[in-house]
Amino acid sequence: MNKPIVAIIGRQNVGKSTLFNRLTSKRLAIVEDLPGTTRDRIMADISWQGTDFIIVDTGGLELAPQTRVTEAVQRQVEIAIDEADVIIFLTDIKSGVTPADLETADKLRLANKPLILAANKADNPRLEFQLPEFYELGLGDPLAISAYHARGTDELLDRIVALLPATVPPSAAGAEAIKIAIVGRPNVGKSMLLNALLGREQAITDDTPGTTRDAIDTALDFEGQSMILIDTAGIKRRGRIGEGVERYSALRALRAINRADIVLIVLDVTELVTAQDMHIVGYAQQATKGIILVVNKWDLVVDRSTTEFDRYIRHQLKFITYAPILRVSAKFGQGVDRLLPEVGTVYQERLKRVATSTVNEVVQQAIAAHNTPRHGNKRLKFLYATQATTNPPTFVFFVNDAKLIHFSYRRYLENKLRDAFGFVGNPLSMTFKSRGEK
Repeated sequence: MNKPIVAIIGRQNVGKSTLFNRLTSKRLAIVEDLPGTTRDRIMADISWQGTDFIIVDTGGLELAPQTRVTEAVQRQVEIAIDEADVIIFLTDIKSGVTPADLETADKLRLANKPLILAANKADNPRLEFQLPEFYELGLGDPLAISAYHARGTDELLDRIVALLPATVPPSAAGAEAIKIAIVGRPNVGKSMLLNALLGREQAITDDTPGTTRDAIDTALDFEGQSMILIDTAGIKRRGRIGEGVERYSALRALRAINRADIVLIVLDVTELVTAQDMHIVGYAQQATKGIILVVNKWDLVVDRSTTEFDRYIRHQLKFITYAPILRVSAKFGQGVDRLLPEVGTVYQERLKRVATSTVNEVVQQAIAAHNTPRHGNKRLKFLYATQATTNPPTFVFFVNDAKLIHFSYRRYLENKLRDAFGFVGNPLSMTFKSRGEK
């Protein structure tokens, strides 16, 4: 990673996520009036005055965590501190200097990193009179800001840029990164799978459903191919998505699918296949994303025969018979080594392009083998077909009347295209246009 990193550090509820969103000009972080809303690290690119860097939002720093989850949050904060080139120590000007701020200042002083002390929630000039109190922290000149009202944030960005190290010249651009979203119901092991793929603890894992709340991007290089893994919060059934944090998490999970090339849909082998699994698969298919079904917790299966499991999954998810099924145990790392090679295979299939003459040959053979639909005296006629784009594979069929296309014949043509050209793991986008239609 060539860009320098800036981490926002502070105790709970001082406005770290609000500041993150203000600096990125996006609602990338979950903002909620609850202490402890942000758990994992979230990153975003920022460019200010011609300087590029990465901003990192973190969970609230607790020097004496009481639960396993808060302990994991603190590990994530410490990782952010270690990785940062510049630290923003965010405090609350309305609360003044608290004992937790004093302890945090001592911790950050030991990190020996360039640091900016910012007192947030200075929503009006009157509150700025309380700024001198923060000299008590011994971290240089404090800066009064209001992330919510964008007061002082330009000066904060100026201070950040002044402290940043020189960026490392970027290497020659390689292949475009494959974006991979890891999605599924709560507590099926998505974050554990991410950690297994990376070989380190990148995301917080816990037995409590809903531990992951934000979509988290992690870049890696696999055999020379750049990839971005996107861990997401568990997607709950419609009607069971609560307000606040839970609602924002579900939106981000669905957005993660939308911006991915390949979706790893994680299934729990102890609970196959639920209605919600079908909903998630259907959403990924509707978004025309490459799909790989990952059956997790395979270590819990006594009879390791795959035939029965695969037959059941195929029966329940008969609308995506093209999707590969991989069985893994993220907890013990079993089978995980086959995932990224399979991602590469599905991605290459996604980029496959077929010559127009070859497409038309297959379509004509399909028509000869199965009569086209008709309505009254009018029968569907194909003029010609072509593959318009890749990623996703998109085919356009020019016909005499597109209204004559029936769902069953559409599926029949799709199967013929798959038989001829593969496209393993990828839904096909098929458009039918009437004669004269642009």
